[in-house]
Amino acid sequence: MLSRRVLIVDDHAGFRAAATVMLEAAGYYVVGGVADGEETLAAVASLNPDLVLLDLQLPGIDGVAVSELISTLEHPPGVILISSREDAATEPRVVDAPTLGFVSKRHLGE
Repeated sequence: MLSRRVLIVDDHAGFRAAATVMLEAAGYYVVGGVADGEETLAAVASLNPDLVLLDLQLPGIDGVAVSELISTLEHPPGVILISSREDAATEPRVVDAPTLGFVSKRHLGE
């Protein structure tokens, strides 16, 4: 499997740690993790991930707004929105966001 560079964006350090273990066990290379939307753009620029696993609910700017900002970059990484709220998948802002899709955190370990 081709190793992909992943940035994890979530305000819970425990989730970032667990997601790192899970992704690295699956052959992905986690280039870093940040806790809020404001840090994300700088991390994308400096770490050059292929994929951003992006929590929907963040302090300050939310995941949808961050995904919109990422999509304006010259070479944007793919973005997957995540949330512990499964009903978020049907929210119009989430459906229309410039992302590869949405995954419930409950389903990440399956």
